Amino acid sequence: MEQPESVGVANPVIEAIVSRSSTKKFSDEPVSRSDIEAMLTAAVRAPDHGLLAPWKFIVLQGDSRNLLASAMRSALKARMPEVDAEALDREGSKALRSPVLIAVIAETKAHPKVPEVEQVVSVGAAIQNLWLAAHSLGYGAAWKTGSHAYDAGVKSALGVPPEAQIIGFVHIGRPLQKAPVRSADFAGRTIWL
Repeated sequence: MEQPESVGVANPVIEAIVSRSSTKKFSDEPVSRSDIEAMLTAAVRAPDHGLLAPWKFIVLQGDSRNLLASAMRSALKARMPEVDAEALDREGSKALRSPVLIAVIAETKAHPKVPEVEQVVSVGAAIQNLWLAAHSLGYGAAWKTGSHAYDAGVKSALGVPPEAQIIGFVHIGRPLQKAPVRSADFAGRTIWL
């Protein structure tokens, strides 16, 4: 596995951030409830203007992942009525790629000082915290969206209200294969004044 760039700072938080990457393949090893709860505790410590807690987490593991797999197959069939059984099986298998899948939902609230976009970004920050906590515990993670995140049938199957948004499906498990660590080059995206 490729080693991450050194940032020249001996800081475990920064090292966790610069060394994480998406997991491409997961082992079947279960993730303990206490580890999932530790990750969720980190997630809800995300910046949250107005303390609105606009996030909701739906944890799927074991057989409960089949609920999402079935909804994903149905969504594909609705979009492409002529799809074959092999493609439907492939589609449903996406929910089974990791031993734990956490659907992260934004349930925004009307607020005079906190616009919806800030609440959605806060949910994104919660996902980043979740991912970093998983990484720090030796797990891998992958943040997926795709058409299923926006599908009314998928949302209904998971009990997500129509006005809420699925911001991501976060797969978590012991990594068997990870993507390369992306370059930490910030210079081309930074202006110093």
